[in-house]
Amino acid sequence: MAIQKPSHTFTKIHLKALRTNSLHILFALSFTVFINTFSFAQELPKKNGSIPAEQVKDSTTIVIDSIAKPLVNIKEVDSTKKDSTKKEGFLTDVVKYKASDYVSLSQKKKKIYLYNEAEVLYKDMEIKAGIIVIDYSKNLVYAGRIKDSTGYSQRPIFKQGENVIEPDSIVFNTETKKALVFNSRTEQQGFKVYSPITKKENDSVYFMKNGKFTTAESEEDPEYQFVTTKMKLVPDKKVIVGPTYMEIYGVPTPIALPFAFFPMTKKQTSGIIFPSFGEDNNRGYNLQNGGYYFAISDYLDLAVLGDYYTNGSYGLRLESNYALRYKYRGNVSFRYENLLNEERGFPDFSQSTIYNIRWSHSQDTKSNPNSRFSASVNLGSSSYFQESINQLNQSNFLNNTLASSVSYSKTFAGEPQVNLSLTATHRQNTNTGDIDLTLPTLQMSMGRVYPFAPKTGTKKGVIQNINFQLNTRGEYSISTTDSLFGKSEMFDDAQTGMKHSIPITTNFKVFDHFSVSANANLEETWTLKTIKKYYDQTLEEVVTLDQNGFDRYLTYNVGASIGTTVYGMYNFEEKGEDKKIKAIRHVMRPSISYSISPSFDQYYETYDVIDADGTTSDQVEYSRFQNSLYGSPGNNFSSSVGFTLGNNIEAKIRAKDSTKTEPEKIFILNNLNFSTAYNIAADSLRWSPVRVSGGTQILNKKMSINFGMTLNPYALDSNNSVINTFNINNGGSLFRLTSANINMSYTLSNDSFSGKDSESDSDKASSKESGRSGGRTDDLFGKSQDFADQRLSDNDKNKDDKNDNNEFYNYKIPWSLRLAYSANYTNTRRDNTISSHSLMFSGDVDLSPRWSVGASSGYDFLNQGFTYTQLRFERDLLSWKMNFSWIPFSDRSSWNFFIGIKSSLLKDLKYDKQKRPDQQVGN
Repeated sequence: MAIQKPSHTFTKIHLKALRTNSLHILFALSFTVFINTFSFAQELPKKNGSIPAEQVKDSTTIVIDSIAKPLVNIKEVDSTKKDSTKKEGFLTDVVKYKASDYVSLSQKKKKIYLYNEAEVLYKDMEIKAGIIVIDYSKNLVYAGRIKDSTGYSQRPIFKQGENVIEPDSIVFNTETKKALVFNSRTEQQGFKVYSPITKKENDSVYFMKNGKFTTAESEEDPEYQFVTTKMKLVPDKKVIVGPTYMEIYGVPTPIALPFAFFPMTKKQTSGIIFPSFGEDNNRGYNLQNGGYYFAISDYLDLAVLGDYYTNGSYGLRLESNYALRYKYRGNVSFRYENLLNEERGFPDFSQSTIYNIRWSHSQDTKSNPNSRFSASVNLGSSSYFQESINQLNQSNFLNNTLASSVSYSKTFAGEPQVNLSLTATHRQNTNTGDIDLTLPTLQMSMGRVYPFAPKTGTKKGVIQNINFQLNTRGEYSISTTDSLFGKSEMFDDAQTGMKHSIPITTNFKVFDHFSVSANANLEETWTLKTIKKYYDQTLEEVVTLDQNGFDRYLTYNVGASIGTTVYGMYNFEEKGEDKKIKAIRHVMRPSISYSISPSFDQYYETYDVIDADGTTSDQVEYSRFQNSLYGSPGNNFSSSVGFTLGNNIEAKIRAKDSTKTEPEKIFILNNLNFSTAYNIAADSLRWSPVRVSGGTQILNKKMSINFGMTLNPYALDSNNSVINTFNINNGGSLFRLTSANINMSYTLSNDSFSGKDSESDSDKASSKESGRSGGRTDDLFGKSQDFADQRLSDNDKNKDDKNDNNEFYNYKIPWSLRLAYSANYTNTRRDNTISSHSLMFSGDVDLSPRWSVGASSGYDFLNQGFTYTQLRFERDLLSWKMNFSWIPFSDRSSWNFFIGIKSSLLKDLKYDKQKRPDQQVGN
């Protein structure tokens, strides 16, 4: 509540009120004396020598004493005219105060007493306590606790700005802003500090004596704390401590420091990144992922990290993140490793140099809707993830493909709209070392144009729906190997080409239920390199000559399709019954298409193969465009009819919730597709194989199942070659199964039924790191864990379930399970083999609120062995976290141990170690 200023309040006017009245009285007396003095000092002129009247003394005349006389000539001087700073009183702003029991004002002692739930608000200062005393004669505020039969209560809470202190008592000077705090407790960004005596120097500096600090949740009984003789705290900036040692549950430890500095700023700051310690049987002891972090600006940072091994191996890693709000964001990473295996001079000594470059850039769609730039780059040595033993790459060494893409697109608004894009791509097979590059790919397209459409209203009929586009695609393609990448030789076999196409389409309905579409496509291909072939009789071989220069060919084709949708419903429910399955609905989408492509024989030539006798033994046909970027045009006339049938099957079942009146819908088959074709122009094997594909989701959509197969209607001869005879006519079945595959994935957890997100922050970071490296975003290949910069979640697992578990029994055990099953069957030439058959799994389970175990592995049923396996153990130690990761077998077998404080302020206080097993003699 706001205070009114009564006569007894301590204001500037009140303190000088008596002096002001004295001046008024003295001024009146001085004026009287001044008049009287001049009146009696002047003689009257004599008149005719008359005798003056006898002067009689007036007893009422005021006699001025010696004390009052000096005040007559005193001149009041305003001190503010000489002093540049005018002295202010105790209060310069409105004070708000209240208390539950009473507020007492003592004019004599010049104090205000507030008792029980007292509160004082003044400027940015806020004090809450059991007792508050304001001494306005000394500009001091006292705050303390209340003592009762149970002890002390209502500890003071002192708040100034964003800084909060909870001491036993406090003395605060409102003029100097200094304070003396006893048994203070404060928290800065999770950094909890206790000090018996604290001196608050000003708004931003605190000096503490014999203080203790920790990041433990419990202040009364912390599991660990640091004890220091002296400490300087600058809120939101830094903490500097003197000689410090560590206590664990009150027991001193030999862990000590002569001094320490803790940055407390909320902004990014530069600093040292401490490495992790490990041991490797081939390279000796090592330090990994240690370096320095540069907080360059609010928009850009840089981390320089390195690895060092005692046998001379080393690694370098540069990581940079950048972002500009509402514009773009991205990150760049460069990794380089020089690895030495064994010691120099030994016969099995080897050296390898590997590197990896990653770049990810994304643009905010709101920054420029008409243009967009994006990048996703992952390139480097093909053997990088296989050879690197840095712990960050544990889940990525199984990658066999690296891919990159950098693209820029621009849209030119208008009628019609024009789209332009430039894309540079990279694809690298890490097993073979083959690299395919496009530098770049140019694509231009013009929006659809309806030349016969009405200016207003909808388009109807064949003519009004006729539309065409103009598309252009140009590429500069390079195919090279890992050993030639970055050298001039990689451009020797580069190919250039451009393709222009004009698709013309229209669509309409017939008989109100059938949708018909017709299309024609005109395509022209340009190239700068062709070939010339001839047979050299001397060398007895075919010679191919490259011919540089512009060349082109033109192709075209036409087609049409007709399709419809058929709905079928079968009701199971009868009158008076409430069956679980109400009905099954079957949706079929059959379509028939026809396409015709002429033969472009004019682009083909022949050369004669002449034997030693000089006679022509063979005549070979070839196209000069066959080695060009887009290949050669077809030289076989094609007139084909295609058949497709799509199916969707779903059921209506009784709702599990009895309060719902409507039945629930579930999918039986999301899709079941059949397709084949019949080539009218072919002289044999006119029917194409029937391809079947389908998919569904079961178990509350937690399990996805996708399958496919190929059915060939033709039989095989004794040489396992396809012949122009139906398989059923050859003594077999209607179709011959040539290939089949099935893929299943299953993700389930205890939160799957509650709708919660079971993925923790550390899991998301792991999947993000693996995805950036081209690996799986799940943890079926193991989790990518950074032990040097651990970011484990600091959530109390009991908090979410505290209402569900009772004091003695916890019936909820958090768990998660991920499964991936894959099988492929091949029978193209009577192989009758399963080409691959494997099951991958990964799961985590919390055995107790603080213990968690997990595993990622798989089993290859074809080779009868376990795949890459990773075992994980985690222990939540309240303020600490312990993690143990173990790869029990394979050539990358290793283990990693980590224990450290969760808080980011003290994350460098940790112990972590990695070790690879000793070499085994023999196999």
